[in-house]
Amino acid sequence: MASGKPRLAVVLGDPAGIGPELVARLLAEPGVREAADLLLIADRNELEQGMQVAGLRTPYAVAQSAQSADFTAGLPVLVDYRGGTTGPFVRAQASAQGGRYCLDTLSRALEATRQGHADAILFAPLNKTSLHEAGMHTSDELHWLAEQMAFTGPVCEFNVLDGLWTSRVTSHIALKDVAQRITFDAVTDGIELIHRELLRSGIERPRIAVCGLNPHNGDNGSFGREEIDVIGPAVQAAGQRGLTVEGPFPADTIFLKVQGDQRQYDAVVTMYHDQGQIAMKLMGFSRGITVQGGLPVPILTPAHGTAFDIVGKGVANPGAMLAAFRLACRMATARR
Repeated sequence: MASGKPRLAVVLGDPAGIGPELVARLLAEPGVREAADLLLIADRNELEQGMQVAGLRTPYAVAQSAQSADFTAGLPVLVDYRGGTTGPFVRAQASAQGGRYCLDTLSRALEATRQGHADAILFAPLNKTSLHEAGMHTSDELHWLAEQMAFTGPVCEFNVLDGLWTSRVTSHIALKDVAQRITFDAVTDGIELIHRELLRSGIERPRIAVCGLNPHNGDNGSFGREEIDVIGPAVQAAGQRGLTVEGPFPADTIFLKVQGDQRQYDAVVTMYHDQGQIAMKLMGFSRGITVQGGLPVPILTPAHGTAFDIVGKGVANPGAMLAAFRLACRMATARR
């Protein structure tokens, strides 16, 4: 019987990192089980290890499959699954074994959403080196997820901190390749994509700011014309389609306009990875979230990494995992 709550498929992330501990801390947080049904797709030993490291034990039920999961007792339900890996996992270092475990459990989570047994996916941090060693040939997990879902529309990683969203026109590419990727279509796609995702998150009329590419917005073309020839026209075109969007703004000052109670925008569209990531992580590293934007299913994760340096110490901060959980609940409810 359906509980009426959103149902999240939860994946432990890379077993070499702090993911199992973070999930254990999430399960033990007051109010989590009341807010959502949690379908854990994980190796049981890894879940138990995470609870041991965290020093927190939460009871859970076990099911053979997502389809047979029973949430009537109000407990998280574990589908004990580790995919094609065998033997103990290496801790605190990248490995093909850890990457394969991540890809296999994420695949099972995607299958659960396709079959209607979950409304959204929440995964603990992954390690891109491990994923690539395991055979992931895309640049990152976002594009791998899109490929697995046969989704061909525009996608983008969105980072969220305390209700402020950022997206980027280019992402995991070399800095020397950025300028040639800043095109009219790429900028307008970036604006429209984050506008749609903000609507999905419950913001009725999103306010969007767009960054320039060059220092001081190119200083009227003195050192770069992308703002004049590409970014500005894209912002204007998006505004003419009814979106509330302004820019381009110099990247070194726009984030002053989006902090605290005086926030003037709900989102900032940046031109490349570090342009927004540095600002967001400085403002709240332990609370930042990554949304795998544009996909048909809400998929979220903490914005930080696997933190190999603190694995097994029982000191992992669950702030970002909890923030990702709360937003996943809202987006899953909206999807229902």
